[in-house]
Amino acid sequence: MIDRATLETRIAALAGQISADYAGRQPLFVAILNGSFMFVAQLMKGISVACDVTFVRVASYQATESSGVVKEILGLTEDIRGRDVIIVEDIVDTGLTMFELCGQLATQKPNSLKIATMLFKPTALRADVSPSYVGFEIDNKFVLGYGLDYDGLGRNLAAIYVLQQDAPTETTGGN
Repeated sequence: MIDRATLETRIAALAGQISADYAGRQPLFVAILNGSFMFVAQLMKGISVACDVTFVRVASYQATESSGVVKEILGLTEDIRGRDVIIVEDIVDTGLTMFELCGQLATQKPNSLKIATMLFKPTALRADVSPSYVGFEIDNKFVLGYGLDYDGLGRNLAAIYVLQQDAPTETTGGN
């Protein structure tokens, strides 16, 4: 769906945009594990402002469907009060994870709270979230690679691929 060179070019452009928007400030990037690890690593290479990076881990997927239940596994330990916070996510599709996470972070009174996502599926959105930085808008298909997985597999792929479910096989009968 999206090759490595196209991904890296777009991520560099996002890094430039974020750096310009946060000139003279020191944002805190909160990367969502596990899926965002390749995106945040590439993004950080292009950020030219002083910044901090931390990681949280939440889960809301089972196989190819969002469970709709967000479970925080590894929490935020940094004090974000008065900080400019940018959540870095691999993909925003239903928006349920982001809605819940933004709500939790907002209670800690950051100065600002924005979302940077590598992929965005606007047609799948079921919660009121609006990413400020979007790498690519994509169709509502299950994708993997570049950090995204299918039940733990495919994160290491250097590009984004559409998961092809096994199609029913056609059998030919004798005439």
